[in-house]
Amino acid sequence: MKRKALKFIGLVAVGMCLSGVVTSCTASNNADDSVKLTLVSYAVTQSAYEKIIPQFAFEWESKTGQKVIIEQSYGGSGSQTRAVIDGLEADVVALALALDTKKIEKAGLIQPGWEQELPNDSIVHKSVAALVTRENIKVTNWSDLARNDIQVITANPKTSGGARWNFLALWGALTQAGGSEAEAQNFVESVFKNAPVLPKDAREASDAFYHQGQGNVLINYENEVILAQQKGETTPYFVPTDYNISIDNPVAVVDANVDKHGTREVAEAFVTFLFTPAAQREFAQVGFRPVDATVAKEFAAQYPEIKNLFTVQDLGGWDKIQTQFFEDGAVFDKMLSQVGKS
Repeated sequence: MKRKALKFIGLVAVGMCLSGVVTSCTASNNADDSVKLTLVSYAVTQSAYEKIIPQFAFEWESKTGQKVIIEQSYGGSGSQTRAVIDGLEADVVALALALDTKKIEKAGLIQPGWEQELPNDSIVHKSVAALVTRENIKVTNWSDLARNDIQVITANPKTSGGARWNFLALWGALTQAGGSEAEAQNFVESVFKNAPVLPKDAREASDAFYHQGQGNVLINYENEVILAQQKGETTPYFVPTDYNISIDNPVAVVDANVDKHGTREVAEAFVTFLFTPAAQREFAQVGFRPVDATVAKEFAAQYPEIKNLFTVQDLGGWDKIQTQFFEDGAVFDKMLSQVGKS
């Protein structure tokens, strides 16, 4: 099964399906003038893809005469990864972290080398961590999250890719500033001790904070906070700029499924389109940091500059991170046990 060279082709026509489980859209997949793709992504990307997909749809049909229906599934990145491995036949996966995409690769569904098939190592957009606070709560740095008056809302890193970024932001805020791993562990453990609940994904964490009134500080993606502000949310937020993590989000074609479905050409065209200025602007419009340099300049005022922006590689890479923190019985599980939340 050879991977074809990616090339820009065009765009899709869409049935908008909702979160969690793929729902069949109305157009027939058997019609001669239509083709169906399944996009599986993580919860907080939905607002962007609902704008991008119709643009791709229009362009593809204009160039080829073929309609494309994109069925969409959104949920926690870890849960979505397991669903694809267990049989959810995604043509394209756009997950919260490369580690989840690597798991699908190891399951034999994505060919090795997928990172080199697209620009920017297949990272389609970025973000950083932000702290959303209630009106009566003031935080000015990461260390404030260990205070006794703080109740932190963050999703569970075992089910949410976004929550893994939150965990790594907390850990790196200590270690990248010169702290020891023991100090980092004590600090992160204190933060999770302050967490009244651990929702399964970033969307549920936002709902718990904004709509259910739980907690007084929400650790969230910067893009999610920007989107909430655009929708009229007035809750204050703070982006730590001394130290923060580059939240790098990849996209990939699922080789086994596109070859099975006969959808490789349109799937590769779709993922290529995601790196065009048109798509990058839509990601930026809902708060993601674009990877296209020109679009990044257009939206520069939207994003505070991070003085020390560290990456997964600075923390040892995903293989080390998975083994050290997130395997069963590793650091995170031990932390939960220590604070009585296992």
